[in-house]
Amino acid sequence: MENNKKFYMTTAIAYASRKPHFGNTYEIIMADAYARYKRARGFDVFLCTGTDEHGQKIENLANEVGITPKQYVDGVAGEIKGVWDKMNTTYDYFIRTTDDYHERTVQKIFKKFYDKGDIYKDYYEGWYCTPCESFFTDTQITDGKCPDCGRPVEHAKEEAYFFKMSKYVDRLIKHIESDPEFIQPESRKNEMVNTFLKAGLQDLCVSRTSFKWGIPVDFDDKHVVYVWLDALTNYITALGYDPDKSFEEQSEHFKKYWPADVHIIGKDILRFHTIYWPIFLMALDLPLPKKVFGHPWFIAGVDKMSKSKGNVIYADSLAEHFGVDGVRYYALSEMPYANDGSITHEAVITRFNADLVNNLGNLVKRTLDMQKKYFDKVVQAPSAPEAIDEELKATCFEAYDEVIKLMDSYRVADALEAIFAMLRRANKYIDETTPWTLAKDETQKARLGTVLYNLLETIRRGAILLMPFIPESAAEILRELGCEYNGYTELEDNKSFDGIKVGTILEDSKVLFARIDEEKKLAEFAAEAEAAKKAAELEAKQKEKPEGCALIGIEDFMNVELRSAKILACEKVPKAKKLLKLQVDLGYEQRQVVSGIAKFYEPEQLVGKKIILVVNLRPATLCGIESNGMILASGEEEVRVVFLDPETPLGERIR
Repeated sequence: MENNKKFYMTTAIAYASRKPHFGNTYEIIMADAYARYKRARGFDVFLCTGTDEHGQKIENLANEVGITPKQYVDGVAGEIKGVWDKMNTTYDYFIRTTDDYHERTVQKIFKKFYDKGDIYKDYYEGWYCTPCESFFTDTQITDGKCPDCGRPVEHAKEEAYFFKMSKYVDRLIKHIESDPEFIQPESRKNEMVNTFLKAGLQDLCVSRTSFKWGIPVDFDDKHVVYVWLDALTNYITALGYDPDKSFEEQSEHFKKYWPADVHIIGKDILRFHTIYWPIFLMALDLPLPKKVFGHPWFIAGVDKMSKSKGNVIYADSLAEHFGVDGVRYYALSEMPYANDGSITHEAVITRFNADLVNNLGNLVKRTLDMQKKYFDKVVQAPSAPEAIDEELKATCFEAYDEVIKLMDSYRVADALEAIFAMLRRANKYIDETTPWTLAKDETQKARLGTVLYNLLETIRRGAILLMPFIPESAAEILRELGCEYNGYTELEDNKSFDGIKVGTILEDSKVLFARIDEEKKLAEFAAEAEAAKKAAELEAKQKEKPEGCALIGIEDFMNVELRSAKILACEKVPKAKKLLKLQVDLGYEQRQVVSGIAKFYEPEQLVGKKIILVVNLRPATLCGIESNGMILASGEEEVRVVFLDPETPLGERIR
């Protein structure tokens, strides 16, 4: 057991452009499971996550909706943090790159690079992908599209500062080749070395002048810091890094946790974390992170998730159907070590029913129910062992060893499989020992108590092992068993199998996971998708510029006389479902007006309200009733009357 040994781990900070989909959310779930695992083994863990909030893409999105970039990222960052919290993740620090301290530190880092001669000013000309915030050469793009995301790139030319990457290339190659643990999985290492480093690493453009939403270069304020230099430094600014001090002079907090033990990131941003980031750290004279783990993607069926493809699945929405632990379990169990994982609603239902309902939930419930039925919930001494018991115990001991080995190598899905293999063995043990048969024979009572004890202890061990992965469910199992959670400590001794105290009175069992009716649930998802589609179509329609009428001059407009009026009385027009007859007061006279708003307002909703009336319309007769004027309202399919402030004087001209 490691005691208080530090472990600093980070996720990539989420780009605050849109709500994160299931694939984005996998990373924080995986990082949280690993952080919980390390804490369970006695490590002093510091897990950092957060949001990347600068860049041209965000400036463009904010302009589209007519708000400032800061207002835009405040909303999205809050949404991202909300999803992280919904997924029950235990991060220690949530950094935003718009935090004042981070911005000031990035400015100092940029100036430090410049003073050191690592940065120089020139002109950038080449290809730029706005969604990825990435630069590419002619040889890197294909058919005018970004090699990372496949979207069109734009040709750009602008004044910029450049970082002298070539100065540190040889040193970085040597580090990567001498440290096999630095890039994981190892299969990704060759791509970085051969494709980017040995092929000739170009100097990196580290500032922009074509937009403003970024951290200003304080000594040349028409430039903003390139978003990736800004974003990558969050791993040290979150710890309080001070560019004016050497490593030895940094705060105790910084020196305690840096270098990072692992950066957990998506495979698509491996280049930034294994090439640019280490070089920046070398230039700052800071130790490099011990490991960069590039996890695969989650794809929706066979395609990468994309809002444009309509195949986006959101973790928080999924949790409304399967619970948070159901979502966490699927994410962690379905993602292979090196290959992409897949998610469909059908696959989630299948795994939920097979593993959580049938294997885990059924094992816990029927074992506790048998303990209640046969021994009034009181745990019996395992006083009548048989050889088959040793097989179950051996499986439990092996499962612990496997989980440790697999988690230490970041094979999270394989570690979960080892736990569930142990649970399947326990279910088989029930079939082999048939407790219901033993219960019929009074002479087998001690044996029955032993069998149930072995099952309860297996369940306890399973709950402890599962705590990093599905913490709420694991905690509930331990509560029902009357056991406390003390991390993995008590499982280290692979000889003892006596964690449950004899005589303990168990709690009543609960249904941990209710079986999902696949046909019914898929119908729910289909209905939700259809509703979302209609909402999106309506939103798009509302955003379309209306066709409008022919342009008029100011003279024409001024010929329309609009005045404030008060509705004195209102009633429905018989045999005319759409019409209301209103008596209105203009202050200087009263009028009768007929309006086609009966579908949207009851008469009592309108009486006493002040409105805008077109007063110089020629009188018209509607359903035999004379109308002298028109009420101003908005909308077509749904009409909304324009109401005035109650204090508005009657008869006032509206201009």
